[in-house]
Amino acid sequence: MGLVFLLVCSLLGTASSLVEEISHKTCEFQGHQLQHFNESSHGIHLHLHHVHGPCSPLSSSSSQLSFSEILTRDETRVLALNARLRKANTTISSKSKSGNKLKPKSVTIPLKPGTSIGTGNYYTMIGIGIPTRYYAMVVDTGSSFTWLQCQPCSVYCHRQVGITYDPKSSKTHRYMSCDTSQCNGLEEATLNTPSCSSSNLCIYEASYGDSSYSVGYLSQDSLTVAPAETLSEFVFGCGEDNEGLYGQSAGIVGLARNKLSMLGQLSKKYGYAFSYCLPTSSSVGSLSIGRSSINPSLYKFTPMLTNSLDQTLYFLRLAGITVAGRPIPVSTTAYRTPTIIDSGTVISRLPMSVYTALRTRIVRSLSRYRRAPAYSILDTCFKMSVASLGKAIPEVRLIYLGGAEMKLRVENVMLEVEKGLSCLAFAGYSGTGGIGIIGNRQQETFSVAYDVTNSKIGFAAGGCR
Repeated sequence: MGLVFLLVCSLLGTASSLVEEISHKTCEFQGHQLQHFNESSHGIHLHLHHVHGPCSPLSSSSSQLSFSEILTRDETRVLALNARLRKANTTISSKSKSGNKLKPKSVTIPLKPGTSIGTGNYYTMIGIGIPTRYYAMVVDTGSSFTWLQCQPCSVYCHRQVGITYDPKSSKTHRYMSCDTSQCNGLEEATLNTPSCSSSNLCIYEASYGDSSYSVGYLSQDSLTVAPAETLSEFVFGCGEDNEGLYGQSAGIVGLARNKLSMLGQLSKKYGYAFSYCLPTSSSVGSLSIGRSSINPSLYKFTPMLTNSLDQTLYFLRLAGITVAGRPIPVSTTAYRTPTIIDSGTVISRLPMSVYTALRTRIVRSLSRYRRAPAYSILDTCFKMSVASLGKAIPEVRLIYLGGAEMKLRVENVMLEVEKGLSCLAFAGYSGTGGIGIIGNRQQETFSVAYDVTNSKIGFAAGGCR
């Protein structure tokens, strides 16, 4: 089946030259040497990478974002998540350039930080198609649908690291029709109603509430997540019009609770569970999918909660925060706000009363150091490096319902946003209807386990360094 487009040639122009394809022989795909699979363990193990990590192929990228820009985008994501839960826009209409042009026709992988590809999140390499080509994909627990940019990029593809997926180059690719169950499930997975081409091909629209979107054809092809581990009929979006805050990634891997997410599709074979460790810029992390990814003896668990406004996100209950071993002085009711844990949000958001109490304790402990003006959304800053602040930064623990806790490292508490300028890596929100978020800065180096089958989330320190 062919794609049917009404094209305006002036919109296409000459495509920007892509960064040279990532070599499979270099360190960034060292994952093939490090990845392993044990049939008795029912799991897939992938590496997760920080963009500036030791094996990152993206660290030399010339168009890196400043941290201020990353925080601005982070705030946009948080606003979108809040709007999503308020059902302000459960179906979001994008301003796609395509307009009506489309409508007529336990496994473990590496995780890398995404700064070098213009994002504050983490990415991994996944293989699509036969023969298999690998793509740098942002990992997101806050979205369900997986998509990547596709040739011929008939409307618009942003600049990405590596080659762009070409359906014609894969022997196993096929477009999916509108009468499939997967097409019918798109509205729940993308928050947008799918449409049909004149040849009955299913058209998806994934939008993120911040003007970012991807529009294209629902597709099926072989997914490779480890050298010998494939899913032959992986369902994803083949994006022909992709615009927004994706940096130079090839697309997004959705890990939310939905049958069309990568987790949902792999769970049929490996079990409905996964874990990850988000790395620093000097380490390599991992993403593991399957029952074997969670060793119960290593984790302290808290209940995985649900919210009727969005049953795909991972909710939990923050029960307390201690600073230097003492609980911050807030009532227990202050923590009873809907709270999610999210790999795609950088800075944790706390109810304002909780944040204010935390900030007061931190400022008191660092009172002998010179304060600095606010930096973007971060309002508690000091004219010192994190290393210089060192042991003066008090121990902070996040305590969850059921007794699970995260004993934060100083780098989880304070963030060096510029050389010699460090800020408290939390932010507050006020007003009604807001949600708490445990962001990726606080999760960094912890192993975080998502046992969806048994509805619990676990934490273990020192998962990756």
